[in-house]
Amino acid sequence: MKRRLYGVALFIFVGTFILSACTSKDVTEVSLAEVTRSVFYTPQYVAIEKGFFEEEGLDVELQTTWGGDKTMTALLSDHADIALVGSETSIYVHGQEASDLVINFAQLTQTDGTFLVSKNPHDDFTWEDIKGEQFLGQREGGMPQMVGEYVIKEHGMDPHEDLILDQHIDFANIPGAFVSGDYEYVQLFEPTASMLEEEGKGHVIASFGEESGTIPYTVFMAKDSYLQQNEDVVTSFTKAIYQAQLWVDEASSEEIAEVVEPYFEDTSLEMLAASIERYKEQGSFATDPLLTEEAWNNLQNIMDEAGELPGEAPYEELVNTDIVQKVTKD
Repeated sequence: MKRRLYGVALFIFVGTFILSACTSKDVTEVSLAEVTRSVFYTPQYVAIEKGFFEEEGLDVELQTTWGGDKTMTALLSDHADIALVGSETSIYVHGQEASDLVINFAQLTQTDGTFLVSKNPHDDFTWEDIKGEQFLGQREGGMPQMVGEYVIKEHGMDPHEDLILDQHIDFANIPGAFVSGDYEYVQLFEPTASMLEEEGKGHVIASFGEESGTIPYTVFMAKDSYLQQNEDVVTSFTKAIYQAQLWVDEASSEEIAEVVEPYFEDTSLEMLAASIERYKEQGSFATDPLLTEEAWNNLQNIMDEAGELPGEAPYEELVNTDIVQKVTKD
């Protein structure tokens, strides 16, 4: 009897010791701000849900800051360590001659993520069809609007002269304004575009991502001071993102939808899978985190075309490729 009790006590002691050792492992907290909640950012949610951050010893706290200006404010005021937002915001900070620059270190999406949605069906749609029509645009100076203008100009039209363009609706209210207003066209992200289509309130007729080419649309960035002081943390963060990108590239849209479903409670699993498939088909999800100089220059061309480029933004100053190269090599 004594031997049995001794064995039980030893088992409990050893189990407690092992549990204590596991839970005492160093974990680094990282505050991450995303510019909006979107299926477009699927690999990020996969990195969280599949435990890729956890495997790297990171406890990532995700907050949605709803807008590029608010996201950058959160980063610059140290309310976020890392931000997922359009690269144009780092260029705006550079244009203000900030002493602590914002550095792009890992790309998540590599195309525009919006789709052209019409209120009425257009079976034989051509871009000239939007001429003279009511068009509900995005925020001035933001990537969706700049890409939208770039694409429209590529098709021989001036968005401010040839369209009846409205840019005064807040991002969150754009879908509702489109449905209730007199607009014929709107730019929308997924899954909102597909949801309107399913409800019979809109028709997806073109992709701005396919029309505009490869650009660093949404990128993980941090202040230069944070990167200098936390290179190991940022490297581990990038490893987790890269692992998620590889997983998303290999997995089916249905498998991915099941993983990210908790982030889109109001969207059916079928709709979620269809939205993910749309992005996969047009190559919106980057398959590695490297932001190339060619894509960076394309971004500056689009900003310049929109009249929003504050000045030359050197790739070498605002993009850190050392971390990605180390991660992908390993």
